[in-house]
Amino acid sequence: MDPKDAAHAAALWAGLHLILLLVLSVLVTRQRRRFHVEVGDGGVPPLAQAIRAFGNAAEHVPAALAGLAILALVGASPLLIHPIGMVLFFGRVLHGFGLSRSTGVSWARAAGAIGTWIAYIAMAAALLFYAIP
Repeated sequence: MDPKDAAHAAALWAGLHLILLLVLSVLVTRQRRRFHVEVGDGGVPPLAQAIRAFGNAAEHVPAALAGLAILALVGASPLLIHPIGMVLFFGRVLHGFGLSRSTGVSWARAAGAIGTWIAYIAMAAALLFYAIP
């Protein structure tokens, strides 16, 4: 296996997560313009939801991308990086969709949170495996 393969795998998921963050950010901006709110949420529930959807992704994605990058650096197989990146990405998409649509419990939020946790657990286990010589 070429060491660049792992880096390419991590780069794919990093790029897709950055696009997701951009989309969620644009949704916040659209709500700000719609309701004429410059700072904060102005007490507008749809804006508050958009802000939380972006904020939640911004809280979870950076650490996960760091984990994927470190997996690539230690030479993990793309066959490990791709499934973790995919579960994380679809988890974040589902969670962002669910949170932007409802402040209550929703299947999308729950599935997204579970997907994110599964990716975190798999990534942590893989990183610990590679950390032990």
